[in-house]
Amino acid sequence: MRIRPLGKPGDLGWVVQAHGELYAAELGWDTSFEAMVAKIVGDYAADHSEREAAWIAELDGDRVGCIFCVRENDTTAKLRVLLVHPNARGHGAGGKLVDTCVEFARQAGYERMVLWTVDGLASARKIYEAHGFELVEETPQRSFGHDVIGQLWARDL
Repeated sequence: MRIRPLGKPGDLGWVVQAHGELYAAELGWDTSFEAMVAKIVGDYAADHSEREAAWIAELDGDRVGCIFCVRENDTTAKLRVLLVHPNARGHGAGGKLVDTCVEFARQAGYERMVLWTVDGLASARKIYEAHGFELVEETPQRSFGHDVIGQLWARDL
């Protein structure tokens, strides 16, 4: 398992495509989720500062995961678009990606890190809890063609 900075041709498109395909297959989410990921990725690609970064996880040379660290405000970083492809689960990719993201945010001078997810993603929840994130807010909402419980998680750095 290798974690490398995002930046090879195809990385941006892979992040969007992998999210769209995986969440449709596993959760039945519609293309509004893929569109949201495309906006996050597009915003990052168009304009990001040195206090923002993104990484790709590779297994045997294939892209199998990703994570972004973006600026929420001057003191808070936001973890975005964590994904580990099913064929790489169990290899520690999720934990390594979150480790990389949290350490980058700390070194970039942020004091806090937040993330938004939905209830029911048990594997992601275990990773977030293992990395010191705590659930701070839950909001029922209609997103991605389903009724979901949006969750805000946070941790100090």
